[in-house]
Amino acid sequence: MADTETARARHGGREARRRERSVKAAGPGRPYIVRNIPTYDILSEENLARIEGAADRILAETGIEFRDDEEALALWKGAGAKVDGVLVRFEPGMLREILRSAPPVFTQHARNPGNSIQIGGRNVVFAPAYGSPFVMDLDRGRRFGTLQDFQNFIKLAQASPWFHHSGGTICEPTDVPVNKRHLDMVYAHLKYSDRCFMGSVTAEERSEDSIDMARIVFGRDFVDENCVILGNVNVNSPLVWDGTMTKSLRAYARANQAAVIVPFILGGAMGPVTNAGAIAQSLAETMAGCALTQLERKGAPVIFGNFLSSMSLRSGSPTFGTPEPAIGSMVIGQLARRLNLPLRCSGNFTTSKLPDAQAMTEGTMSMLAAIHCGANFILHSAGFLDGLLSMSYEKFMLDADLCGALHSYLDGVRIDDNQLAVDAFAEVGPGNHFFGCSHTMANYETAFWDSETADNEPFEKWEANGGDDAATRANRLWKQKLRDYEAPHLDEGIDAALVDFVERKKAGMADAWY
Repeated sequence: MADTETARARHGGREARRRERSVKAAGPGRPYIVRNIPTYDILSEENLARIEGAADRILAETGIEFRDDEEALALWKGAGAKVDGVLVRFEPGMLREILRSAPPVFTQHARNPGNSIQIGGRNVVFAPAYGSPFVMDLDRGRRFGTLQDFQNFIKLAQASPWFHHSGGTICEPTDVPVNKRHLDMVYAHLKYSDRCFMGSVTAEERSEDSIDMARIVFGRDFVDENCVILGNVNVNSPLVWDGTMTKSLRAYARANQAAVIVPFILGGAMGPVTNAGAIAQSLAETMAGCALTQLERKGAPVIFGNFLSSMSLRSGSPTFGTPEPAIGSMVIGQLARRLNLPLRCSGNFTTSKLPDAQAMTEGTMSMLAAIHCGANFILHSAGFLDGLLSMSYEKFMLDADLCGALHSYLDGVRIDDNQLAVDAFAEVGPGNHFFGCSHTMANYETAFWDSETADNEPFEKWEANGGDDAATRANRLWKQKLRDYEAPHLDEGIDAALVDFVERKKAGMADAWY
């Protein structure tokens, strides 16, 4: 037993040193990544034009319904669209002209200015997964998410150098009433993280509450001139925008805050089974939502979003992390660049129920699609499991590790005298090793990214240390991260004002659980 404990202690020391080297290699505190590798374009100009032509026909001939939002219909009518009841049709080119006022790149400010991010251009931002009602870990299994779970994931993201954004509804805190939980979620982001974050979109008044809480932190005038909060709004595919989403969308745009416009197209259910058809549908739905933000407030920041997915046509079950949506993301990236809009696309998707080989295979496929398609804001970068129904503690840590590797991947290959290392060859000479040469000693701490969750020891050492698999190591790691977590400073007066706002809002309404 003593030998095993000694071996584990030595192993723990090695892990700590490895984590330190890994952070040094990627550069701790990077607020976002600036890609040094090109995007991957797969379609020709001719075929992109055909997809855009198909989207134009959908918009002009079939149209999109805008339900339960008279103001949105009035905005469309005023812009020259054909409005027939709740159905709106658009002449070809109309939406593209409206979208010219949307900024191609914008700053989202964090309460710690050093963590502010640039969204658009060559910039890449990683944010955790969003929207799961359940959480999972190896100790307690699958269960409904709580406010404590929500806070834990914010702390884990804040503690990692591999994320740039605190995210939004990382999991649903189901122990808090539906009509009040947005207040606790926004407060948790502001209290336990000093990075950028997302607010509520489940009702217009909840969106406005989220923005008001941001105003407490940043100041009303600053918020009116600068983006400090995002709202993730979804199309009710196919071809329906409902009032809940458009009112929230317009609330964010009205306040000069960024809406992330995202269709959720499940091929074979909410869209055609063919990739090109789903892409054309996605383009039509997303352009309409993005354009509505510009009608509400010209020049408001907006993110062109996309969520393509497939399904098992035998069972009707959704599938995630499959190749067709992944390659479809490449085309979405090309289309977003032609519109000159920032892109949210793909993420770390999987239908696996465990943090296992299926989860990491599917997640890596969809995450690499986001990297190569040119996505600027990558939501669902970590924790996604069970077809987004569950947020996994262990998967979160494994995915954080992948995000760390992607920092180095996106850095590309630098070329300078130090990197070419010609002098090292002269020092070492033919047939000798580079372990102890001066070039290695000068560069070893930053030469390679080093995983926090992988085991690269010889088999015998791995076995002596307990023979743990990656999920078990991740389980140990997230617990250690929470033990070591330290909250970033938040001004006491601002904290008190936020708490007062939350308490007054909650006191003004009865609990609602649906």
